[in-house]
Amino acid sequence: MTTTTKTNIDQLCINTIRTLSMDAVQAAKSGHPGTPMALAPVAYCLWQKYLRYSPEDPIWPNRDRFVLSNGHASMLLYSLLHLVGVKAVNPRYERLGVPAVTLDDIKHFRELNSKCPGHPEYRWTSGVETTTGPLGQGVSNSVGMAIASKWQAQYFNRPNFELFNFDVYAICGDGCLMEGISSEAASLAGHLKLSNLCWIYDNNHITIEGNTSLTFSDDVATRFLSYGWNVTRVGDANDLEMLSRAFDVFKATDDRPTMIIVDSHIGYGAPHKQDTSAAHGEPLGEEEIRLTKMRYGWPPDAKFLVPEGVYEHFKEEIGKRGNQLEQDWYHLFDEYKKSYPELADNLDKMQHRQLPAGWDKDLPTFPPDPVGIASRKSSGQVLNAIAKNVPWLLGGAADLAPSTNTRLTFEGAGDFEADNYGGRNFHFGVREHAMCAIVNGMSLSKLRPYAAGFFIFTDYCRAAIRLSAIMEIPVIYIFTHDSISVGQDGPTHQPIEQLASLRAMPGMITIRPADANEVVEAWKVIMPLHHEPVVLVLSRQELPTFDRTKYGSAAGVAKGAYVLADAPGGKPDVLLLATGSEVQLCVKAYEQLIAEGIKARVVSMPSWELYEAQSQEYKDSVLPPNVTARVSVEAGSTIGWAHYVGMNGTVMGMKSFGTSAPLDMVLQHFEFTPENIIKSAKAQLARVQNPTPGAQKE
Repeated sequence: MTTTTKTNIDQLCINTIRTLSMDAVQAAKSGHPGTPMALAPVAYCLWQKYLRYSPEDPIWPNRDRFVLSNGHASMLLYSLLHLVGVKAVNPRYERLGVPAVTLDDIKHFRELNSKCPGHPEYRWTSGVETTTGPLGQGVSNSVGMAIASKWQAQYFNRPNFELFNFDVYAICGDGCLMEGISSEAASLAGHLKLSNLCWIYDNNHITIEGNTSLTFSDDVATRFLSYGWNVTRVGDANDLEMLSRAFDVFKATDDRPTMIIVDSHIGYGAPHKQDTSAAHGEPLGEEEIRLTKMRYGWPPDAKFLVPEGVYEHFKEEIGKRGNQLEQDWYHLFDEYKKSYPELADNLDKMQHRQLPAGWDKDLPTFPPDPVGIASRKSSGQVLNAIAKNVPWLLGGAADLAPSTNTRLTFEGAGDFEADNYGGRNFHFGVREHAMCAIVNGMSLSKLRPYAAGFFIFTDYCRAAIRLSAIMEIPVIYIFTHDSISVGQDGPTHQPIEQLASLRAMPGMITIRPADANEVVEAWKVIMPLHHEPVVLVLSRQELPTFDRTKYGSAAGVAKGAYVLADAPGGKPDVLLLATGSEVQLCVKAYEQLIAEGIKARVVSMPSWELYEAQSQEYKDSVLPPNVTARVSVEAGSTIGWAHYVGMNGTVMGMKSFGTSAPLDMVLQHFEFTPENIIKSAKAQLARVQNPTPGAQKE
């Protein structure tokens, strides 16, 4: 192929990306055509010349990752997935041999059941590495992916067996860099010297409200230099030669991440939209599209046109290169299995989210103890016992590992640092939001990460936690200091509404254990999960360890709620429901009620989500429908408890923020006492046994 011919086919492919994007947005009458038009040359250069990626197998473990952090430019990615010929993979990791994105999907962009939703969705469209919608999340995910590459290389690679060395590329825009999470993530990436990470900044000076000069005057290059990044610039997004030089610089840089600043014009080629924000957030319009296509030398009335030779050109370069790399990798892995069978087995299990045999063999048991142990401490013991047997279980806290008891302390655990990428303890610094987005990226790369902090700071993490649930990835969130029992730290550190808000999140499992043995059972639930993230909510203060020869088995945690203490004959007249640290208060109240001849039952409800997944028969056995005298006790928001106690039941909870005082005084102040529970239980019994004629529901 001559240079002229090569230039012509390059431009033809770039313009195909642009026109598919324009046509799809116009057909949907919704979306963002400008950024895909402007960045088409950048994405084309990266995918066609540099990306180590197999269209035949988009889940090949050592593929380079491509993250479109500015997810509103989704048609850029969908056009690439279609033109490159990426094949679909199902949830069982089976290659289906059919396109991940068909031309018909593109024609139905943003419509029901299309594989081209408004923003890229992980699991929905093969080839999409992460769900990107909220700006800043994608670039932060990319840091986790780069970390995963470094860790897997350290753990699995051996002489002559370089199984892992993948790079991570993320395209971002002004919006991503304005969001604070990107600063947190970039700062940590620079500190860790992640040389396999490349961010491509689309410097187009446009946001929804207008020119970025309205709000953004950062010197981005200097900012990233201060983070410890290598920074290079391409003055024209259409200059393929300069783009190639920039990617070559990245590939040659081995001691820091790279930021490539690319100057572009949004809606490139559009005669009237080039320097406005209109092309950013709305279709160009039929006439504008006709004029733009004419400038490209395109048939002005052709829609969704893929000219002859475009598919073939992609197949000849990224297709041939990527498929060969993938085949070579699997041949290498076959030899690796012979030399390192145990490591190969671990890699296979990790990739399929399976657990090693005997992962739970060292779990502790906790004897009865009236003083007990804080659930954060018992969880730390369980975490260490499991992590010894699951090498890819790793994580850390946002500067709170000593308080959350999430440090791995066994021999060889080590710290993940720039000079030790094999460490399993991560120090995220005071960067809660980035921490959770980073562990999402690690999980997307098939590690089993956990992130930890104080429960109140889930407010700083919510967008990333929500994306864990949307993507159905089994991230483990460990949050301690779970209630007003934090005491003297006061209202700013005492979570009230956080538990209720996480319970409201679809796909999320929350577990708030009542004692150390419930903690053990909670971890037994957590570890086999494949698609559900979990928030494990733990106490700062000691919790009594219940005598399980006297009370119900903690194995009931697996069903979300169970009978902990029951009335004689298993026929209660009043139910006491609680979670976490408040269960002990109900047990004390129960003992007094039983002594007075009142038939009470204590139900520990560590996980509403697990309980709701049980059969109606089981649920009725725990909460008999005919027993309407009910009291719930939880030192948090009351929202949701009426579902379990009924509209006339008593809900003991928080209807204000907390207060600063010693723990016992705080509990007394808000009436979380056995005496108040007994009083409420008796009032419930009186209501049921002596109903007032014509009484209104509470």
